[in-house]
Amino acid sequence: MVDYEVVAVFYRLPEIRYYRPSTLDEALKLLGELSEKARILAGGTDLVLDLKIKRYNVSDLIDISKLNELRYIIDEGDRIRIGALTSIQEIADSSVIAEKAPSLKKAADEFAYWQIRNMATIGGNLCNASPAADTAPPLLVHEALVKTASIEGERIIPITEFFKGPRQTALKPSEILVEVAIPSKPQPPWRHAYYKLGRRRGHEISVTSIAIAASIDAGVFQDIRIALGSMAPTPVRARSVEVSLKGRKVSESVIEEAVEKLSSDVKPISDVRASAEYRLHVSKALLKDMLLKLVKGGGE
Repeated sequence: MVDYEVVAVFYRLPEIRYYRPSTLDEALKLLGELSEKARILAGGTDLVLDLKIKRYNVSDLIDISKLNELRYIIDEGDRIRIGALTSIQEIADSSVIAEKAPSLKKAADEFAYWQIRNMATIGGNLCNASPAADTAPPLLVHEALVKTASIEGERIIPITEFFKGPRQTALKPSEILVEVAIPSKPQPPWRHAYYKLGRRRGHEISVTSIAIAASIDAGVFQDIRIALGSMAPTPVRARSVEVSLKGRKVSESVIEEAVEKLSSDVKPISDVRASAEYRLHVSKALLKDMLLKLVKGGGE
């Protein structure tokens, strides 16, 4: 008989004052009055776990999950407006998103499992500011705009300026993210691709994820945007690769040359999911494959 020791692990939430405002105005007033230790609770899929492991020192919790005024997807022609409390599943199910932001739709499809997708929100996914945030690369290539609100008024922040570091954003302590706006692209039509690589196909934290939006006309890359997740302290645009492709004739050699510049755009780390070397190697291979498929009229 083998002797073994049983170790019990308990997680206990700290004592927290809980508030549940019924309107956005009430939530903003509460956030303005409380200390900087207040946190916003939306879907709770990340925050509750963070509280259990005491990642944050929180004294006040403001639950905005019932503010239906922040749950919508509106097509205004020149832009799509997505309320911050819109669930990932609602994004996956939206015909508007499927038509005008297909890479965001695919990212939502591969976001965890359906139970999590029904709870997690787009606002929460962005505010958690994980380098692996699934919705971030598609929003980066769409050059989305984030709207925040506080008792002092509203701000518009380009998504490219929103992420400041791992779990750090441009949000002020008194602000709530209320909306994400995706500008609609003019003609010529854009081609889109998205790929997420995990230790299992989809449904978990990514080893790397890549989103591409490209405008190709007359065999030339007229414009191109490439973004990656899990490859730097924040989700990041591959600016060097973009510059190398933009304005050049489409060819495999041009793509191969551009992809090699990815090393200067990213700073992957080694962790339990993959080594930094593997992340860079596989990202280059995936990016090349995605671009070759895209120029042939396909996508991921």
